[in-house]
Amino acid sequence: MKLRVLLPTQILLDEITNKINAEAENGAFGILPNHIDFVTALVPGILSFDSQNGEEIFLAVDQGILVKCGAEVLVSIRNAIRGNNLETLQQTVETQFKTLNEREKMARSAAAKLEVGFIRGLVEMGGASSEAPT
Repeated sequence: MKLRVLLPTQILLDEITNKINAEAENGAFGILPNHIDFVTALVPGILSFDSQNGEEIFLAVDQGILVKCGAEVLVSIRNAIRGNNLETLQQTVETQFKTLNEREKMARSAAAKLEVGFIRGLVEMGGASSEAPT
């Protein structure tokens, strides 16, 4: 299988592999060459694969999408870090990627509050103008 890992600004990885392991919302899964085609959403975690020389390679990945189509597996993610030490990569996932998700949730919450306030102001202005004599 050909594994391509795509980041927003670059192609991080383009390699041939015989096995891929990743994590989705419903748990960890593995892909072998004759696996059925599918699409899944990835969660922050560890993606691993076997290189052509048999070495297991690890990537700490942020959330993204994995598409398996024929002999090609495309992974599109926001951020990834390649490494050999599984323990350090797991810490990276927990500290960097999950912290980013929490910050994004806080930013979305703040934006939603601003939108509600803006709409409330528009409604109040609309109500005040309808009360004015014509």
